[in-house]
Amino acid sequence: MIREPQILACSGVLFPPPGFPHVGVQIWQARQLAGVRKPRMCLIATAVGDSREHIDGWRARAASFGDTDLSFLQLFTQPNVPDVRAHLLAQDVIFVSGGSVVNLLAVWRAHRLDEILRECWEKGVVLAGQSAGSLCWHAGGVTDSFGDGLDALSDGLNFLPFSNGVHDDLGDQPRRARFRDFVANGTLRAGYATEDGVALHYVGTELHEVVSVLPDRNAWFVETDGEGGIREKALPARCWVP
Repeated sequence: MIREPQILACSGVLFPPPGFPHVGVQIWQARQLAGVRKPRMCLIATAVGDSREHIDGWRARAASFGDTDLSFLQLFTQPNVPDVRAHLLAQDVIFVSGGSVVNLLAVWRAHRLDEILRECWEKGVVLAGQSAGSLCWHAGGVTDSFGDGLDALSDGLNFLPFSNGVHDDLGDQPRRARFRDFVANGTLRAGYATEDGVALHYVGTELHEVVSVLPDRNAWFVETDGEGGIREKALPARCWVP
């Protein structure tokens, strides 16, 4: 069955409140997009250096949502599967962890994973991920990979022709202002930003829907006004939880 290309680009919840009931639900959302009863899901945790603790935690959360054929792709110190391309093309969902998007992109390109993942996407494997796993699919975004000062990333995979901001919350979250500054001065192209818990569901290269694991949350479309400022539009998210 040929499926349309889909990407679920998520901001995780950085600081879940005590008793927060929806930890891992963005994994469930990606699973639902696959549209099969027992999906094959593969985690790529390159952005956290293939941390075994992260992998084990993700597998436990993913397993809690139902019968799933779970795997992970490890690249350190060498791939843990004999044929990376064949393994990824056999998946229904590929989920990418948060962490360092700069390190992720460098390692993926060294292993030609950028080409393989584009092929997977074009063949209908759902691509999903949080934070770095959201930024990577876009043309660029804001990253703390180089330090806390927050820098512009301009060499994303460009599957999606937009910039991307994650953890775009009001208050003391500096990513929000930096994303808008970079769009205003032309460092980043127009794009979409997501508050914590919010995900962008793309079909092909078009935004199809905004969903969230929290109520009353937004994504934002941000573009330059051509005069050194920005125009932005709130895109209310549909709360989508089991």
